[in-house]
Amino acid sequence: MTARVNQYCFILTFLMFLQINTAPAAEKSLKVFILAGQSNMQGHGVVPANPQRNEGKGSLEYAASHSRNKEIKNWLQADGTWVTRDDVWIHYMERHGKLSPSFGVREDCIGPELGFGAVVGDHFGEPVLLIKLAWGGKSLAKDFRPPSAPGGETGEYYTALLDGIRKVLGEFTQIFPVLEGRSPEVIGFGWHQGWNDRVNQAHNDAYQQNMTHFIHDLRKDLGKPELPIVIAETGMSGYEEKHPRAVSLMAAQAAVAKQPEFVGVPVVRLPGGTWVSRSIKGLCLNKSDIANELRLLSDGSLSCHQ
Repeated sequence: MTARVNQYCFILTFLMFLQINTAPAAEKSLKVFILAGQSNMQGHGVVPANPQRNEGKGSLEYAASHSRNKEIKNWLQADGTWVTRDDVWIHYMERHGKLSPSFGVREDCIGPELGFGAVVGDHFGEPVLLIKLAWGGKSLAKDFRPPSAPGGETGEYYTALLDGIRKVLGEFTQIFPVLEGRSPEVIGFGWHQGWNDRVNQAHNDAYQQNMTHFIHDLRKDLGKPELPIVIAETGMSGYEEKHPRAVSLMAAQAAVAKQPEFVGVPVVRLPGGTWVSRSIKGLCLNKSDIANELRLLSDGSLSCHQ
């Protein structure tokens, strides 16, 4: 894997709104971000370096040991153990705890939560809770189908998504006793999904419409009519992507963000030149190198890679 993939993260641009930076904070608040999607959001980035696989490259351990990027190097301590954040907590399916490199699809994997959690943890003065809900191999057209989308039933995983969010918010003091007395404030939703709609032409054709309904329904069901939402563009080969269905799906995701009713819902585009090594192509690594973009957006300005 190239050094440019050393982020292993899809850093979401939630700090795009001035109100996030300037609105009065509730007393003892808890900033909550929801991360949802399919396999890319699950996180298949391998943590330990395996010399028998690509000479250990393509792992967080290798990146932390060889990268000049302090954001990556700082996760690995001098004694070889990994840093655990004291200000960022995460709940991912049946696992929960303080943020560390162990909340990917398996405990030896990472996903978007790691880089994102580090950035928002550094940014906010209050504790941060990440609620991550992701299932591999799920489509928006069927599995995550929103209730207002015409021509089908509400998807099982749309319901599971809402149930999961509500359960954690309702029980967070039992799950994280140290956070008792704080008031949770959901301030952002990140979506990383698309492969299972890409491979089905009918699903592909309906993606923009379904995503539009998804955003409207999600905001309504969470009681957050202006909830900031970020759609991570599903570009499997970055700017080099040529497959017609992939290109059309990426265009649909971008089109959603440009709709007038969704001003402030940017699509984060994967930069060119960050495709993973062919030898580890199947890992579905979060191959974005956009950590610094969040800093550009944290003053409330809005920017997208087009």
